[in-house]
Amino acid sequence: MADLERRVTDVLVAVLDNGTAAEEIGPDADLVDDYGLDSLQMISFLLGVEDELGVQLDYEHLELDDLRVFGRFTGFLRTLATS
Repeated sequence: MADLERRVTDVLVAVLDNGTAAEEIGPDADLVDDYGLDSLQMISFLLGVEDELGVQLDYEHLELDDLRVFGRFTGFLRTLATS
């Protein structure tokens, strides 16, 4: 697992706080359907990612599909690093 994915996974595991192990979260994981992430947890997750990575998320260009699927979200985060 690359550093970005590991760091984002660690934030997600902390937000879920339900015993989910980092190794269980794959790139195709649907954060809502597979892990039951609710709206408050999503906000905590996004704020945690911003803090962990030291980035400001571009919410105007962030699509719901980019948020739901773990691999798409980390791909979105990679675009921030290149812009």
